[in-house]
Amino acid sequence: MSISSETLGDTAEPAAARPRRRSRVAAWPLWASIAGAFGFAGTIVFDVRPAAETAAWLKGEDYTVTTADILGLEVLAGRLGWMSGLFAVAALLVFAGVWHHHVESRFASTGARIVTAGVIASAGSLLLGYGWKGALANYLGPEMGVYDEQGLFVYYMLTDFGAYLPWFGVLVASFAVVWMAFAERLVSRVLGTISGVFGLGLGTLMLVSGVPGIPGTLIQGWLVVLGIWLAVGRSRITRPTAEQAR
Repeated sequence: MSISSETLGDTAEPAAARPRRRSRVAAWPLWASIAGAFGFAGTIVFDVRPAAETAAWLKGEDYTVTTADILGLEVLAGRLGWMSGLFAVAALLVFAGVWHHHVESRFASTGARIVTAGVIASAGSLLLGYGWKGALANYLGPEMGVYDEQGLFVYYMLTDFGAYLPWFGVLVASFAVVWMAFAERLVSRVLGTISGVFGLGLGTLMLVSGVPGIPGTLIQGWLVVLGIWLAVGRSRITRPTAEQAR
C-alpha cells in the first residue's frame, strides 16, 4: 500500500514548527546566590584578626588590639578576602542589572525598586570595605615598610567593620521582598517569610546589641536562598513573558 505525499504532509509536523519545551529554571536570579557566596567568603571566611585576639575570644576572654599586633596579620587571607569581595561586588551589580531587566521593567513594583537601590548601595560601599582589606594586605606584603605600625593600624580599623556595615543595603532589600510577597503578590509568600526572618532577625539583633556590622554576618545567606528560590521556584517575576513563551 502506497502513502501519498499529501497524507505525509498532513501527519508529519516539521520539527521547526513543534513547540520547544522551556526549562522551568530561571538562571538570572542565581547572580544573587553567587554574590552571597562570594560575599560570605570575603567578609566571614577570610576575616583577618590578630592571632592573639582570636585565641582570647575562643577562651571567652577580652583582648585589646594594639599596633604591635598588626605586623602579624595574615597577608594571604587578606588578599583572598579582597578578591572574593571584588567578585561579590561584581555579582551584586550584575544582579541589580538583570533584576531591573526582568522585574522592574515588567512590574510597577515599589518593592522591586527598593531591592535595586539596596543592592546597589551595598555594592558601592562594599567596594570601599573590600578595597581597604586589599590595601592592608598589600602594605603587609609586597609594599611592606611604606607605612609604620600606626599607619597600618588605621587601615586595620577601617577593615574591622568595612566589610560588614555595607550589607545593610541588602538587609533593606530583604524587607522589600517581604513587601513584594505579601502586599504585591509578586513572589512566593514562603520566600517572603524567609526574607522576613533574615531581615527582622538581623535588624533586631543589630539594634539591641548596638553592633552596626551585624547585617554583614548572615545576610549573604539570604542572597543565596533568594537566588536559588527564584531560579527553581514559582514566582510571577520569573514567569516568561508571552513573547518569550512562544
